[in-house]
Amino acid sequence: MLGINEENHQIILFYKYVRIEDPERVREGQLDICEKLGLKGRCIIATEGINATFEGTKENIKEYIRELEKDERFRGIHFKLSAGNGNAFPKLSIKKRNEIVSLHLGTCDIDLNRITGKRLKPEDFHEWINNNREFYIIDMRNVYEHKVGYFEGSIMPPIENFRDLPKVMEQIAYLKNKTVLTVCTGGVRCEKASGFLITQGFTDVYQLDGGIVSYMEKYPNEDFKGKLYVFDGRVTMGFYTNNINHKVVGKCDVCGEVSENYINCANPICHRHFIACEKCVDDRGGNTFCPDGCVLSRHGRKIGPVEANLI
Repeated sequence: MLGINEENHQIILFYKYVRIEDPERVREGQLDICEKLGLKGRCIIATEGINATFEGTKENIKEYIRELEKDERFRGIHFKLSAGNGNAFPKLSIKKRNEIVSLHLGTCDIDLNRITGKRLKPEDFHEWINNNREFYIIDMRNVYEHKVGYFEGSIMPPIENFRDLPKVMEQIAYLKNKTVLTVCTGGVRCEKASGFLITQGFTDVYQLDGGIVSYMEKYPNEDFKGKLYVFDGRVTMGFYTNNINHKVVGKCDVCGEVSENYINCANPICHRHFIACEKCVDDRGGNTFCPDGCVLSRHGRKIGPVEANLI
């Protein structure tokens, strides 16, 4: 194992929808490999596939890929690699769950080996944009992810959690006979969402192959505005050098000034993620609460920021 230093670290993001008859056995195998290689991060394994993001030294990430691909079920995966800092994850967590990304359809779960949107490569997506083709981008990420970055002109349904997708179908039903492209961070959500849209009568559905991160890597600071929200210690990431052409699109939820600084609500029961500029955080001594009121309280009711301070 190589020595630890920030320059030597790398983050790997990947998923694959593939039938896994023995998810617990796979979980145990993944735990053993990751512990031996000193990787940290998260991995979810279900009968429908695998979804993971890890950080480790570059050499150990390479070794992890070699070990993973010894299992023929996990060959042909599109691995997304980015620079790490050695502190992206506090620990290693590998869990077996019912789904690798939860849509909670129960017995109506989608077989993504049969029903899924057509894959659109970043290069083809870029061409669609430049040729002014008629199509509609549907962003399948959560509302707090939209705030810091998005594709210009995209449709962003108010999804608090991915499992809320069925609740917003009426809002995008007018697109059923249009060409639609689902997008998300790394592809796992937009793939399942594309399959769900097809089951709901959408007739021409595509998914962005490799997700937004793959597009940003090929076309930094083009079309995707702002930064990409990621689920690790980096919080957000961008593909550019020295902030050239980078435009901040996020706004502080407290004062409205431009910002890309995410915090968690100081109410431990709420703990909602939102953008708060450094000035607003400093002015409140670090005790910054949801400006429009916390979603939850001890009594299950919405509360204001002043009342939250008393909890």
